Amino acid sequence: MPRTFPLSVIDFATIYPEQSAHDAIATSVALAQRAEEHGFNRIWYAEHHNAADRASSVPSLLIAHVGAQTSTIRLGAGGVMLPNHAPYSVAEQFGTLAEMYPGRIDLGLGRAPGTDAKTVGRALRRPFDASDNFPQDVVELNHYLKGSSQIPGVQAYPGVGTNVPIYVLGSSMYGASLAAALGLPYAFASHFAGEHLQDAVNYYRENFRPSEDLAEPYVLAGVNVVAAGTDEAAQEKYQDVVAKRVRRLGPRGRTTLRFAGVGTGGKAAAYLEDFAEQARADELLINFEGATPEQARDSMDSFAPAWELS
Repeated sequence: MPRTFPLSVIDFATIYPEQSAHDAIATSVALAQRAEEHGFNRIWYAEHHNAADRASSVPSLLIAHVGAQTSTIRLGAGGVMLPNHAPYSVAEQFGTLAEMYPGRIDLGLGRAPGTDAKTVGRALRRPFDASDNFPQDVVELNHYLKGSSQIPGVQAYPGVGTNVPIYVLGSSMYGASLAAALGLPYAFASHFAGEHLQDAVNYYRENFRPSEDLAEPYVLAGVNVVAAGTDEAAQEKYQDVVAKRVRRLGPRGRTTLRFAGVGTGGKAAAYLEDFAEQARADELLINFEGATPEQARDSMDSFAPAWELS
């Protein structure tokens, strides 16, 4: 029978070997369409810069493109790296998206730059201490989207009154404490950094302050899925995924797969049920991993029927 909590998807708009950025964007569109057909709740894109294997440097543009070619699935940033931007500019971008696709847009906000120090300082021309303003910037951005700007005589058009839901992203206690203090939903990046998952989620739930945005704490947790028709085939795919991460990240690439459901669709589904309980998660964000776009798509197709999303 169908499970009782929603599942969503993270897509890094990966530029696989032998692909161009154009190919990767087309792959992301096809994956979102497939996710919509299967009944996934939302799909999010992450901001990365100076990354030759990522086509998601501007999540708002990718969301606009995918939104035009899907109908019902929620679309969002998971996330926009807010220290790289003026909150006002982000409010205009996501306010525009909300007017284009009403009721379908999310805005996840991260504190990290999503790139290296040289790119931040010289190319993006952002001060290295910009992240110190993250709490105030989140609040300012939220006010723009509500139409209650903190700057007299200034509103975000489009944006004002769209109330695009904001999610605080993180992989440490910092994001958990901020989300709890502001009464916002919290998304933990356990699909690649799971060390502090339980401590962060426990703190968030125990210290959550209800707000006009959210009455009760809400946790989204990232998890990897490598699924296939047999356990043996899934294990072969998983080893390809491990090799891909090690090539990209070095030895620590293995540790980023700490939370991964590997096996048949049924086995992966059982893993996710256990993981959601362990993480105290209300919703899971799945990274369907593969060393090729076909492997990632096949992982989704092998998993979805076992969960009976629709």
